[in-house]
Amino acid sequence: MWRDDLRGIFYIALKDMRTYYLKPPSVSWGIVFPTAWILAFYLRNPQNFEELVPGLIAMTILFSTTAAEAVVINFELRLGSFERLLLAPISLPAVLFGKVFGGVIFGLMMTVVVTLGSVLALGLFHVNVLFLALIIVPSLLVFSSLGALLCVLVKEVFEAQTLLNFPRFVMIFLSGVVYPVSAMPLVLQFIAYLMPLTYTVDGLRRSFSPSLSTIVFVDTLVLVGFFIIFILPAIKLLYRKFV
Repeated sequence: MWRDDLRGIFYIALKDMRTYYLKPPSVSWGIVFPTAWILAFYLRNPQNFEELVPGLIAMTILFSTTAAEAVVINFELRLGSFERLLLAPISLPAVLFGKVFGGVIFGLMMTVVVTLGSVLALGLFHVNVLFLALIIVPSLLVFSSLGALLCVLVKEVFEAQTLLNFPRFVMIFLSGVVYPVSAMPLVLQFIAYLMPLTYTVDGLRRSFSPSLSTIVFVDTLVLVGFFIIFILPAIKLLYRKFV
């Protein structure tokens, strides 16, 4: 049974990559938008661009994983293709994980391109690759599962996109992407630490820092916790719809 589930997850993710993610709109939303956003802040107030690299990578993770994740399930429900997936000899959670891993794989591809480009262009060769992996991988899972959760919460495709835009843009401004969390008022700092992107940005900054910090492991554990918080309700909501 578990072998069928793993095989199903792989092929569902592969199908979604070909059908939804490897398209110009998704690629531009995953790379061009975060890059343009960061450049806008840089040109307005030029400073050391290296300080903006963690925010750029974090935004790439956020927008690439959710580029199509928030609409895939509802779109296929309208077409009836999602129900056909349920006829396969795999479990309902495996179907959802296949959808989530489609976003994870696409997000990983976009993140690797942006990270390598930043490292090579700016000479950031002191980056800790292990710390980088410990932050990027759970972050991809978190935001892909967030997109899946918001998708199953609503019925229409446009509702999912609208619902997802609110937390995305709130996290951009409050999670330390362009403005340090420590410089915010205490109330906003409290809100910031309730958002997963805050721990992504913090972990990425520590990964690019020459000094080692065990706080990265705390960021990783928190991100794993957010993944569990997002994926379990999504599975339960799917069960309510189809079981």
